[in-house]
Amino acid sequence: MKKPRYPLIVFDWDGTLIDSQAHIIDSMRAAIGDERLEVPPDEAIRHIIGLSLPVAIGRLLPDMDDKRVQRIADRYREHFFRDSHRMAELFPGAAETVRDLHSRGHYLAVATGKGRRGLDMALEKTGLGDFFHITRCADETRSKPHPLMLEEILTDLDLSPEEALMVGDTQYDLEMARNARMDSLAVTWGMHDRELLQKSDPTYIIDALSELPAIV
Repeated sequence: MKKPRYPLIVFDWDGTLIDSQAHIIDSMRAAIGDERLEVPPDEAIRHIIGLSLPVAIGRLLPDMDDKRVQRIADRYREHFFRDSHRMAELFPGAAETVRDLHSRGHYLAVATGKGRRGLDMALEKTGLGDFFHITRCADETRSKPHPLMLEEILTDLDLSPEEALMVGDTQYDLEMARNARMDSLAVTWGMHDRELLQKSDPTYIIDALSELPAIV
């Protein structure tokens, strides 16, 4: 069998494989409101999705001290998991693409700004958990766009950056890939629009997941 161009495909989760935007925004609005603070516009919240929770809140509310940021993070988790029955839907073609790449012998990984509890719950609910060889979450390592998350995945699988492709929907994913010296692929249906994604100079950009297998 011909060796694939990219033996390892690393996926972001929210906004790339699953349409969780509304649930995340609603949970963040509720958490900030619990602190009796003015809630930022939905667009502002959308643009910090993908960062680790404390970093995301710090960017949204730059004048908050660490203690209050932590309170908001705790409240966010309460709202998010309390409303976890609001099952986010996989994007069209996501499950089929993951299964197809797995059947072709690719290593598959997830590098996400979600916490471990949230990712494990999502992998179980979508039935995709068995298809990923390794996953990394923001509460286990450094937040995007720091490259540590990808570097740990490469080390665990004994692969080089040249053998991997990062697939994501935000500038943070693309910047993380660049910081890890890894090629990147931007998807246009997630949190950041095409114009913003292009500023990070991805190696590829696609409008549907069905385009991915031909590239890798």
